[in-house]
Amino acid sequence: MRLEGRVAVVTGAGSGIGAAIAREFALEGASVAALDVKLEAAEAVAAEIVGAGGRAEARQVDVARTVQVEAAAEAVERGLGPISVWVNCAGVSKIVPFLECSEETWDLMLDVNLKGTFLCCQAAVRRMLPRGQGAIINLSSQSGKAGTSAYAAYCASKFGVIGLTQSLAAEFAARGIRVNAICPGVVPTPMWDQQTVDYARKRGMKPEEVRPYLVSRIPLGRVCEPREVARTAVFLATDESSYVVGQAINLTGGALME
Repeated sequence: MRLEGRVAVVTGAGSGIGAAIAREFALEGASVAALDVKLEAAEAVAAEIVGAGGRAEARQVDVARTVQVEAAAEAVERGLGPISVWVNCAGVSKIVPFLECSEETWDLMLDVNLKGTFLCCQAAVRRMLPRGQGAIINLSSQSGKAGTSAYAAYCASKFGVIGLTQSLAAEFAARGIRVNAICPGVVPTPMWDQQTVDYARKRGMKPEEVRPYLVSRIPLGRVCEPREVARTAVFLATDESSYVVGQAINLTGGALME
């Protein structure tokens, strides 16, 4: 098992990509701390891992709150051991025309997606530095590399995640901490399901036409599955990626190649 003996924190682990990463890390032998703003969801994922013979715990955390992030990090190290991998997957998304984007929506996107990643990276780096090793994986998006209409706040937050990733990679690589990002394209998750109606409105189509339309724009001819993101995260967490630093890896089936 490629992550045996390591302790991994996964934010947003209650559903979607975060849950897939938590499960995959556990399959590879990691002890997993499943963090989510929805405690019951995180507990369900942790219970599933434990039921399968793995080691996991769940904690309720609002990643945009410094006190909660730091308290969770301390508790994880007391309960599971020194943190060696931290995955920032907690995120929110909303499709809304720019002039209809409220300050509240803007603040929510930036608070969770960017500020939350910043605060969690601080918590991770503080604990990894004394040991001189660690891997941080941030979830950005194809929307963090190419802006799209009616997505201003989300794009701004995800572009910011890539910039943060590169800055931290440059600062801490020589001290044993590798920081990278993953940029998925279309992934069928509960968050995406909630946006289908908004996307259909944006494109002037029926909700049932959205997925076929998106697939038609992907050279590989299908959407990305959550486990495919999780397998990439496993690679970035292991020594197999020991020379991968500051990268923002596309998982878009060829829809984005830069």
